[in-house]
Amino acid sequence: MAKKEETVSLIDTFAEFKELKNIDRPTLVNVLEESFRSVIAKMFGSDENYDVIVNPDKGDFEIYRNRTIVPDDQPADPNKEIILSEAQKIDPSYEVGEEVTDPVDFLKFGRRAILNLRQALAGKILELEKDSLYNKYVDKVGTVISAEVYQIWKKEMLLIDDEGNELLLPKSEQIPSDYYRKGETARALVLRVDNTNNNPKIILSRTAPLFLQRLFEQEVPEIADGLITIKKAARIPGERAKIAVESYDDRIDPVGACVGVKGSRIHGIVRELRNENIDVISYTQNPTLFIQRALSPAHVMSSNIKLDEENRRAEVILKPEEVSLAIGKGGLNIKLASMITEYTIDVFREAEPNAPAPEEDIYLDEFRDEIDGWVIDAIKSVGLETARGVLNASREILAEKADLEDETIDEVIRVLKKEFEE
Repeated sequence: MAKKEETVSLIDTFAEFKELKNIDRPTLVNVLEESFRSVIAKMFGSDENYDVIVNPDKGDFEIYRNRTIVPDDQPADPNKEIILSEAQKIDPSYEVGEEVTDPVDFLKFGRRAILNLRQALAGKILELEKDSLYNKYVDKVGTVISAEVYQIWKKEMLLIDDEGNELLLPKSEQIPSDYYRKGETARALVLRVDNTNNNPKIILSRTAPLFLQRLFEQEVPEIADGLITIKKAARIPGERAKIAVESYDDRIDPVGACVGVKGSRIHGIVRELRNENIDVISYTQNPTLFIQRALSPAHVMSSNIKLDEENRRAEVILKPEEVSLAIGKGGLNIKLASMITEYTIDVFREAEPNAPAPEEDIYLDEFRDEIDGWVIDAIKSVGLETARGVLNASREILAEKADLEDETIDEVIRVLKKEFEE
């Protein structure tokens, strides 16, 4: 009865590993053979004189032991040698020095040997599956995939690909207005593959600028064909984005091609990004012209842009009616323009005829000895770069957009006002 149970256990072992994902047959055969040899080596001290033949397709295997014939009066190692009289019981023609090969019944090794085999197989197969998963997704980093939403947690979402592999979409990589139910399909960018202690974790993203670029590549054939190139992209996920494109064919309008007739091409991308407004602009290496285009929908005269290329700063003078367009709701437009041009952009209102000279202003960075750096960075993130810009802004922008508490806002205003009073 015990032998029958062990036979069933061994058949189950093969059945478990016969249909493994992502592991080719030669590799599987090698793993099975190594596992058998590992058990044999543990039992006899060496597996050198054993032949192991594995056939995972049929779920069977054969083990043969090779022993050298020695004279009857010579001490023999029972694992590697056999005396002449014993060998001649198998075949009377055997002589000293020849090799005897006889089959080995693995089941006779006992239940412990079968357990050791299962453990060895499980360890090696798990390692192979992890290596296979890592190699598969390392090659997919930077590409867009679709996967089924399997579980939704507070800090992340678990997705399953078509091969049953687990993928993670952290909350920080989700668009704020993303909403999925279990069983739905989500598209995301393969951001990176973490492999701590050979335990691969595939991290996805829907907020990366590269996700936006990949969606354009899928929707715009001219980009896929290499006729149009995406040079820069900047996003505030779920709110607004700017993308700069360039055409290598003078006959192709890169902006028109990306938008499509009546917005046909860009509408699908906007829906995928939860109605994120996307500005497509024509790229240029001329920084003044690029800043001028990046500040759209505001109309900017190139002569009113003053560059400090060493410090990557730009001062832009605008007509009063264009200032709000350049800054945008919540400062989003000017922030994205700064991101895509890689210049810190400061907007100033054009002085009206016979108007008094503009008041002196001071950059916020000069207050870092009085105001915490993180507070200044939070204020700058909404497009406010100078002291008077902050003093002229509404508390709503500082509280909701910069996410500052009332006490912090009061302290900032006190420090800034004090500077001008002095």
